[in-house]
Amino acid sequence: MIVEGMAIPTAAAAAPHRRGTRESVLFGGVYGAVLASAMVAALTEYGHTSQDSRRYDAAWLLVTALASALAHGYAHFVAERGPRRRSDVLRVLTDEWPLVAAVLPSVVILAGAGWGWWPADRVEYPAFTLNIALLFALGLVTARWSRRPWPVAVLIGAGDALLGVVVVVANAIIK
Repeated sequence: MIVEGMAIPTAAAAAPHRRGTRESVLFGGVYGAVLASAMVAALTEYGHTSQDSRRYDAAWLLVTALASALAHGYAHFVAERGPRRRSDVLRVLTDEWPLVAAVLPSVVILAGAGWGWWPADRVEYPAFTLNIALLFALGLVTARWSRRPWPVAVLIGAGDALLGVVVVVANAIIK
């Protein structure tokens, strides 16, 4: 609405952006997989590989995922600031669950090594492989949702997985 040359936001314009479930799952899944791989690489490079340290690493990875989800939710809340109800704050924060969910398999791998389910050394390789497979799957699913043919979808998934490897290696080198 415009009143004497001044734009006044309407209720529809002031409504917060509601991200779709598909968008949240894809964003959170990709971010969580990359975060988990980078954290496992950094914790392995600078930490110890005993059972105790793997349990500690699992806890830190989970805390980091929760902190990242909280930071992303808060950033969305600030970026989409407008007239809000209290329930909107909670909704924005809970929209970040896919990020935490994507990190959980790596947490289980580290915790399992800490509990003696498998050897505590070299668990970074299964965690890394699992996260790269997750990136491939997310790329493939996204391409299929966009109605790409299967061969193209597989190439897109492989490209996403390769890009994930590059990001993780760059993070490990920087840290």
